[in-house]
Amino acid sequence: MNSLSFIAHTMIVEISNQILHTNGADNSKREQLDWAKRFKIIEGISRGLLYLHEDSPVKIIHRDLKASNILLDANMDPKISDFGLAKFFGADETHGNTKRIAGTFGYMAPEYVIHGLFSVKSDVYSYGVLVLEILIGRKNNGYQGSEYPIELVTHVVWCHWIQGSALQVVDQYLVEQCQAQQILRCIHIALLCVQDDPIQRPTMANVVLMLNNHFVDLPSPLAPAFLNNCNITIESNGVLRRENSSGSKGILMKISENSVSISVLDPR
Repeated sequence: MNSLSFIAHTMIVEISNQILHTNGADNSKREQLDWAKRFKIIEGISRGLLYLHEDSPVKIIHRDLKASNILLDANMDPKISDFGLAKFFGADETHGNTKRIAGTFGYMAPEYVIHGLFSVKSDVYSYGVLVLEILIGRKNNGYQGSEYPIELVTHVVWCHWIQGSALQVVDQYLVEQCQAQQILRCIHIALLCVQDDPIQRPTMANVVLMLNNHFVDLPSPLAPAFLNNCNITIESNGVLRRENSSGSKGILMKISENSVSISVLDPR
């Protein structure tokens, strides 16, 4: 806590009452997070990261941004928590490297996983994954027994995006609220954040601007990291399949019917 004592931004705390999850099939909890609340969370997290990267007394790279590290207060305002892996940079420092890779697979940027390189763009990548999880209602990791290093959310969303069918993988509870254009814009921004090349990813300042100003044109996103091809489909029973060169489809994994929900943490 001493290392965080100087951080006063309202989006960053160590303890709160509720925690954001992207799993669990409780429809009552799922419906607590309607589109307005989810966008509030998406936008609030972006402002918290912007503060860490540009406005705090020292530049901070979180390095472990994920759903379980986002706390929600009584007003559903998001708070970034758990700075155990955070790196503190001076004003002139822009990146670092390490031989000890620590974090959560599915959220870690490719340059960090492969080369141990991290920067503010590493957090941007994690943010993009988290936004997609919030919109889709599915975790980005957890595949079992597959020979393919597929990122459950990033790859499937990308494949649907380039086919013009991104809304098919969005939590249908959101689609039913008729917020299609705003949802698609958030998907677009998230895909910009998870691009393979960190240079191509936006800064959090740009993300905040893009979320709040719909007159800002968005560039076309490039493919996300670790993508081999887009012969991927999700069937109605939650089975994820990839079509091989012979035209037959092999099962990659069984997707659980996860949704975004809230768990209440008992105060100590």
